[in-house]
Amino acid sequence: MHLLSIDSLDDAAIAQLLERGAAFAADPALGAGRLAGCTVFNCFYENSTRTAMSFAQAAARLGAQAITLSVEHSSVKKGETLADTARTLGAMGPDALVLRHRHDGAAAEVASLVDCPVVNAGDGTNEHPTQALLDALTLTQHFGSLDGRRVAIVGDIRHSRVARSNAKLLERLGVEVRLAGPDRLVPPGCMSFDSALDGADAVMMLRVQRERLDEELGDAPGEYLRLHGLTLERLARARPDSVVLHPGPMNRGVEIADEVADLPGRSLILRQVANGVAMRMAVLEHLVGR
Repeated sequence: MHLLSIDSLDDAAIAQLLERGAAFAADPALGAGRLAGCTVFNCFYENSTRTAMSFAQAAARLGAQAITLSVEHSSVKKGETLADTARTLGAMGPDALVLRHRHDGAAAEVASLVDCPVVNAGDGTNEHPTQALLDALTLTQHFGSLDGRRVAIVGDIRHSRVARSNAKLLERLGVEVRLAGPDRLVPPGCMSFDSALDGADAVMMLRVQRERLDEELGDAPGEYLRLHGLTLERLARARPDSVVLHPGPMNRGVEIADEVADLPGRSLILRQVANGVAMRMAVLEHLVGR
């Protein structure tokens, strides 16, 4: 069993993961010893803070040993292919392998080559299923049922694996998902920023993935925030009790204003981070639990 995409999960598994994630968020000690004696390999070919550290913390809280592959100091730098790295790591007998990679489909490729569960921690612009699960957990904690809620996901939709996984999962939970962003950064059919915000229960902002752009946007300092960023004035279009999310890393003063990112009672950004550990505990337990 692997977690490569939201489509990897049936409705029962999603419900179970959200329930278990909520339990771990309320009491992390519930996971003590659940994966004692197990080993989790964390292989991150792209930079990460929240995802990498939360998977390591999740494994530790479950009693497993997390071992991180330092890609910059591995045989990858000598020209070793992803397939050969996967076979090499698989031969060492890990109980799970967590992979982040810059290429779409990398996690599926690795899963076909190893005998342990593989967790997709983000593959190119394709998917990031554990981020979607922790975001759904965060929204469920705040609102209870998500059925009928309206969530605006705004920013660089075209390059966002977070947006893809969230759209899949939230729609299955009964959410009206609204996608919006600058014309160059969204696929056809997305809404305008203002329309996406109107009456929204939650707004999730995304950074511009400039590292994936063929050419710069050409925006001057402060211009993106003025035209496409979430300010208090724009947030006023959403419901008065709406909440703000961001998967990170945030570019303050670009896609989100400081006062919105830190808005008391309505910014759930740090709760997302905390829930990342709880949800990844639930995922590892689900895939590896003995």
